[in-house]
Amino acid sequence: MSKEEIKEQEEEKVPETQNETVEEQSTEENQAEKAEAAEETAEKELTPEEKIAVLEAENAQLKEEVLRRVADFENYRKRAIQEKQDAFDYANTSLLKDLLESLDNFDRTVEAAATATDPKAIADGVSMISKSLISMLETKYSLVSYGAAGDAFDPDIHEAIGKADEDVAEPTLKAVYLKGYKLKDRVIRHAKVMVSMPKDNA
Repeated sequence: MSKEEIKEQEEEKVPETQNETVEEQSTEENQAEKAEAAEETAEKELTPEEKIAVLEAENAQLKEEVLRRVADFENYRKRAIQEKQDAFDYANTSLLKDLLESLDNFDRTVEAAATATDPKAIADGVSMISKSLISMLETKYSLVSYGAAGDAFDPDIHEAIGKADEDVAEPTLKAVYLKGYKLKDRVIRHAKVMVSMPKDNA
């Protein structure tokens, strides 16, 4: 290889060396910028007074949020109490509305009785109202009456207000003075009855 060729190759290698130098300078500049940024961050570190101010602001915000939640809960509590009271106060609204028709019919019967000449027509009207009322209570509210002469005496559902010794095999109802009522399976009023008792147990 001649001297001229060697010289040409060396000249061709110079740009690569320059590129490496440029890259090294760029890396150094980046490191310097990072160092300056770190110094600026250090300079921006809050003073104790500033930290206190920040914490006080955060505390005020948290306090406001707590107070808002307390107010929301108090409103919810009051609303729940009011709804419960309303449910208690107006629990019988449906039943009372159903009774209004019977009351209206009774009013009409009373008005008709003032000028009626046939007592039986008035009695029939009252009987019809009674049957309609009983039917409504039984079908819609599961309220049923019980107690009839001849039924077996049951102290759990009958209240004996008198007894008579008779030729019966077991205690039975001789007469019903006041019918009993059940709401579904629960007795809400005991029947008041006269009881026929076996003579042997007298």
